[in-house]
Amino acid sequence: MSRQSQKAAPPAALSRWFGSFIAAWLGIKLLQSKRTPGFTETITAPTVINSETSLPTSDAVLDPKQDASPKQPVRTVHYAGRTLDLTLFAVTRALDVIFGELWSHYKARRHASPTTTTATGRLTEALISRLTDPAIFALSSALIMWTWFYQPSRLPRAYNKWITSAASVDNRLIEALRRCRAGTLVYGKDTGQAPLLGSMCKDYDWPEAWGDPAKAVPFPCEIVHMGCGPSCERHALSRFTRSFKWAFTMYLPLNLLLVLRKPNWKALKRTLVSACGSSAFLGAFITLFYYGVCLARTRLGPYLMGRDAKGCQKIDGGLCVGTGCALCGWSILLENAGRRKDMALFVVPRALATLFPRRYDLKKQWRETVVFAASTAVVFTCALENTKRVRGVLGGVLAGVLKP
Repeated sequence: MSRQSQKAAPPAALSRWFGSFIAAWLGIKLLQSKRTPGFTETITAPTVINSETSLPTSDAVLDPKQDASPKQPVRTVHYAGRTLDLTLFAVTRALDVIFGELWSHYKARRHASPTTTTATGRLTEALISRLTDPAIFALSSALIMWTWFYQPSRLPRAYNKWITSAASVDNRLIEALRRCRAGTLVYGKDTGQAPLLGSMCKDYDWPEAWGDPAKAVPFPCEIVHMGCGPSCERHALSRFTRSFKWAFTMYLPLNLLLVLRKPNWKALKRTLVSACGSSAFLGAFITLFYYGVCLARTRLGPYLMGRDAKGCQKIDGGLCVGTGCALCGWSILLENAGRRKDMALFVVPRALATLFPRRYDLKKQWRETVVFAASTAVVFTCALENTKRVRGVLGGVLAGVLKP
């Protein structure tokens, strides 16, 4: 083959990308072709009078004999979005591959000329490498927890249910803070919201006045503690203990199932340590969320925002929940470095999903198809060119599946 023909031939990586793109396109189209009840809706088609012909028209074809019938014409509408979670997963992995490759090239250039790399520069690089995954996890967790608190319908039903179970909180407390943000529960005014927390006060044998926003400005933090007493620190310790036990009973059986294949004392010890570490992470996650709420409501917020009704309204109108959301994800630092990257890559697609509607117009589905195919092509091409660049469990799976 001549040198000119070699130059004209496309690189192997580009050929692999195009091949993966076509395969991913066909695969996602196959998944999108299936109609499911959750993305199908039967609606009444409104009858519109045509200004030119004065005849009724609608999106559905009407039988002239039924024009006088009181029945409204109906039509079935199909929505897109069924494969959105899969697309966001592919986008996350593709971005991880791209930024990882760029960072790797940057570090290689820096190390090639060590004389220009200062001690501060090396320290900065080390911090970025060490804290990127925890920061991504913390940011994603904050977005997910904020959505769970104020817009739970944007989360998948099973995921929403799991977070609610882990949080173990009285729904009346959540509703009260939601109404504070919406402006229907206003401190210092009687807006008819007293029965909401008033019923909670009765159940916990607290003074009923604590639940009246016209009298209690703000409602005591003891209500947030739900029976653990007035101390925020004691409540945090109690939350950690309860959450650790709950998580341990969930993680230990799952880890033991893996040990049963080749049971030995070393594997059992490793399983117990792993279960304890994961339980401590989840316990700290829940504890930091609640203690963040307490920090904003009692420990720091009143000194910064004031103790008057206006300041308390701002704190309970979103600042306290936002503080808890910002803190909780940093519990990932209790996990080992290998788990951090897997968990960060796990939560990012779920966080991105909160920014998009769960279903959307079918006419716009082609955009999702293109994004999925391009992202999958990037991941597959990189898995073939440089297996180590695809991080986590997925990298190992693709290395085995795509191995020539």
